[in-house]
Amino acid sequence: MKGRILSILKAENGIVSGEVISSALDISRVSVWKHIRKLQESGYDIRSTPTGYQIMSHSDLLFPWEFTGREGKIHYYAEVSSTMDIARELARKGSPHFTVVISGIQTKGRGRLKRAWLSDKGGIYFTIILRPQIPVLLSSKTNFMASVVLVKTLREMFGIEAMVKWPNDILVSGRKVSGMLSEMEAEADMLSFINIGIGINANNDPSSRAPLAISLKQILKRDVSRKEILTRYLDALERRINAGDYDRVIPEWKYYTCTINKEVKIVTTNGIFSGLAIDVDENGSLILKQDDGAVKSVSFGDCFHS
Repeated sequence: MKGRILSILKAENGIVSGEVISSALDISRVSVWKHIRKLQESGYDIRSTPTGYQIMSHSDLLFPWEFTGREGKIHYYAEVSSTMDIARELARKGSPHFTVVISGIQTKGRGRLKRAWLSDKGGIYFTIILRPQIPVLLSSKTNFMASVVLVKTLREMFGIEAMVKWPNDILVSGRKVSGMLSEMEAEADMLSFINIGIGINANNDPSSRAPLAISLKQILKRDVSRKEILTRYLDALERRINAGDYDRVIPEWKYYTCTINKEVKIVTTNGIFSGLAIDVDENGSLILKQDDGAVKSVSFGDCFHS
């Protein structure tokens, strides 16, 4: 109902009477007033006048009703420890494919190898629950697909040269704009679910505590619409996931990567490996040529360019 009221207000340039809204939605004027109050409390700039209501500015809020057609699958929280934690619980309880958990702030956001992910106000923090009908062996390609779609979305929206650093960080001019983390569970050899958590530095400023990070606002010198970014990304990723086409993912990812032909250091739970990144294999593992000439395949870890 809140979404429908907002649609009516956004369609008009001026004041809309409570009577018009109640008639259009077949609810009482008292109900209209209560919904308007809730919207105002949620952060919407809606002016109440003796003759009706007027929306004063378009918001950049990420409530479920802002995503037409997705309302029933979006869970929004002003603040959580981690969207990954909530998504894991929802997935285990049977939440459907492409359920999305969004938070305004994360108090314990995390990246790979349990590294902290700064999650200040103004960023985009969300986890997508995916249930593709694929074997576990293809699960890594789902992560690569998610990063390729995000790179293409940012390039198309803002004209920036976003690149992928193995395995799926998004960089612009060598500085981190986005990071991803995935968790999965399987039954036998088939994927039960894979949750992909993503943090995008949008209108926040991560550089004071993470000098190698940067936000879209800092790059573009203006605020960006978090809602538009998330809407376009979710639409594009859902089309790609549902279409499958996993054979094309790694070659496409290679086109957008800045890691191949770089000297790198890979930090894993089993040790640290260094060398020249010479390729990514069909499963997404990074192929290193080490200083002694040995070739090593690394399937997981934190990658640092030299």
